[in-house]
Amino acid sequence: MGEGKGSSHHHDEEQPPPPPPQYGTFQGVANYPPPQPAMGFPHPVPPPGASGQQHYYAHGYQASVPGYAVVEGRPREPRLPCCGIGCSWFLFIIGFFLAAIPWYFGAFVLLCARYDHREKPGYVACTIAAVLAAFATIFGLTSDSW
Repeated sequence: MGEGKGSSHHHDEEQPPPPPPQYGTFQGVANYPPPQPAMGFPHPVPPPGASGQQHYYAHGYQASVPGYAVVEGRPREPRLPCCGIGCSWFLFIIGFFLAAIPWYFGAFVLLCARYDHREKPGYVACTIAAVLAAFATIFGLTSDSW
């Protein structure tokens, strides 16, 4: 078998490499034609009144108004009353010494008044303690073992 010009090898003609697969979960069949780009959809345009310059921000959209200072950091909230623990936790602690009456007041504040959002856990603790104290009082008074 000679290797001249008259050989009938089909490997002489190289096939082009297949195109890279399209992005997505379904890749399709290898011999199916690739999808055509969408035509006729509106393209994004700058808002009316925008200049020809486009501004790109590294950290996303930054709303800054000329003439106003931008303050960095978290906003500072005022200190809670009662030595910084808040009135709700103060009521919870003092309720152990004053026969649970402050706990009922804390439950009333939670259910009927406005309060600082930082005070809510203490008022919830007062409400739970008031309910438990009420059950303990009711069952303690109805027991026959005096």
